[in-house]
Amino acid sequence: MNQFFDVQTQWFVGGVLALLGASSLIGWVLSHRSGNPGYKATVANLNGRIRAWWLMVVIFLAATALGKMGTVILFGLISFLALREFITMTPTKPGDHRALFWVFFVITPIQYAVIAFNWYGFFSIFIPVYAFLFIPMRSVVAGDCDRFLERTAKIQWGLMICVYCVSHAPALLYLDIPGYRGQNAKLLMYFVAVVQMSDVLQYVWGKLLGRRKIAPNVSPNKTLGGLLGGVFTATFIGAALYRLTPFTPLQSAGMSLVLTLLGFAGGLVMSAIKRDRGVKDYGNLIEGHGGVMDRIDSLCYSAPVFFHLTRFYFAE
Repeated sequence: MNQFFDVQTQWFVGGVLALLGASSLIGWVLSHRSGNPGYKATVANLNGRIRAWWLMVVIFLAATALGKMGTVILFGLISFLALREFITMTPTKPGDHRALFWVFFVITPIQYAVIAFNWYGFFSIFIPVYAFLFIPMRSVVAGDCDRFLERTAKIQWGLMICVYCVSHAPALLYLDIPGYRGQNAKLLMYFVAVVQMSDVLQYVWGKLLGRRKIAPNVSPNKTLGGLLGGVFTATFIGAALYRLTPFTPLQSAGMSLVLTLLGFAGGLVMSAIKRDRGVKDYGNLIEGHGGVMDRIDSLCYSAPVFFHLTRFYFAE
């Protein structure tokens, strides 16, 4: 049976759409209030973010409704765009171009094709073993040794974080969990909801209570109050959503706590890379959010850990 006819899924999707609708209404009211240019700019940014969330949620739900293949294709496209942003931000040389061709048009599609065929053994080692060894082999043939280690490491890191780590999200659809078979789309929705809600709530709590900055040279907007408030609230929400998962309420709270902390770490690491390159965002594809990588930075760290915790403790 299509999971979108499932009552729990309908309630979840309805709740998300209602939340977005309420946010849009609030944004509309705020936009019609008078204020100084700074206020208007803040409200315009807020409404831009809300419009982007509408688009992202609709695309995600549409892909999920199409089944496993639609979801795999969506995340494959996300990985491709995120990797493009990452490589664009880290300058390469002509000697890297053929290796990059393999990375974008061979290795990335193979990684997602292996997921679609549910070949876990190869999916788990293809990039960290075979692609990791192949990339420097292909680059060295060009004969350019200038900063070779640095250039190769950038490509390998981009492939690992943008493709390998992100690919664990759609891989959740293929886990064989006793008593939960045929419901894995709800597990993916749960994962994405908790991680993204944690991001939003850390931002909100940071604006309300944020005083002490955690790493001001890396990400000035990340505060201790925002972290604690966002993690606590998102963990509570995750525990409340346990009916979407094969977890008990306590297990769901534990999983949500892990996801929120890893999401925070992922955002911090990706911010450090941006600061190293002297840029504010990875791109400008998503209104109010920057690039694709800016939106999925927390998923990069949380997806592989969540997948393997679920697989080890709950799947056959």
